[in-house]
Amino acid sequence: MTAKPWLRKLMLTAHVSSAVGSAGAVAVFLVLVVAALSAGNQDFVRAFTIAMDVAADYVIVPLVSAALLLGIIQSLITPWGLIRHYWIVFKLVLTAVTLAVLLPQTANINRMAQAAQRLMDSADIFTVQLSLALHAGGGLAVLIGIVALSVYKPRGLTPYGWRVAGEGRGR
Repeated sequence: MTAKPWLRKLMLTAHVSSAVGSAGAVAVFLVLVVAALSAGNQDFVRAFTIAMDVAADYVIVPLVSAALLLGIIQSLITPWGLIRHYWIVFKLVLTAVTLAVLLPQTANINRMAQAAQRLMDSADIFTVQLSLALHAGGGLAVLIGIVALSVYKPRGLTPYGWRVAGEGRGR
């Protein structure tokens, strides 16, 4: 099923906005983690930690989820298809893996924010923050790679894509 051009453009705009927005949100999260790691003042550490919790729960998770869902919908209403091109399959897998890694990390972020509110030992918070910094840095690299796949669209059809192209329906 191919949607009308106006709907495809609307969906593409929403998909790209959520994907690029999630990369920006993870970049801000990484800055908050690094600021918390380098802050000497416990009040700043608590403030940054609580801000990380809010950013993860209300910005990052929704944007990555939206990018995944909108990407799947976009692939189904355009001639590109979901599994015809390797670059789309790679984006799908990378986004799904990013979300799978992100969701358990939100539990750590929530625990850390609760601990910061209870004035937990700063050594425990530091260990979790260091882990979050590594995850945020890796997540940012993956999200930028996903956006790059959208722009460069490396050549190569999947076996399914070749079959469809042989039937005269592919691109």
